[in-house]
Amino acid sequence: MPHSTNNAAWLKKVRWDEHGLVPVIAQEASTGDILMFAWMNRDALARTVELGEAVYWSRSRKKLWHKGEESGHTQKVLEIRLDCDEDVVLLKIEQAGGIACHTGRHSCFYQKFDGEDWQAVEPVLQDPKTIYADKKKS
Repeated sequence: MPHSTNNAAWLKKVRWDEHGLVPVIAQEASTGDILMFAWMNRDALARTVELGEAVYWSRSRKKLWHKGEESGHTQKVLEIRLDCDEDVVLLKIEQAGGIACHTGRHSCFYQKFDGEDWQAVEPVLQDPKTIYADKKKS
């Protein structure tokens, strides 16, 4: 993985949407599990490369979000890939603590459609109240 953002040509290759964002999939490198989906802007992708840890763009908070900044569940980025249309980024990551989801689960994709409704099929590994116990009130 490159550790320099001095040459921005690689950032220009990404096909950013009309809001300057690109969808990002976080995949656990060791298992192949898809852990989460998020968005990045140019700054987030550049910071991800610089830090070697996932940094996303929070659309609701309108700011950069270093994954794990509050929970401690950071994502070490082992590899970054761009799809064939150059409009989706795949991060192959190592998930700290084994928890990627704010619900305390391993993956954000824990609900499975059973033909009639959505069923939670992955257990809560840690109560979110304990994960975010030290979270500052805003």
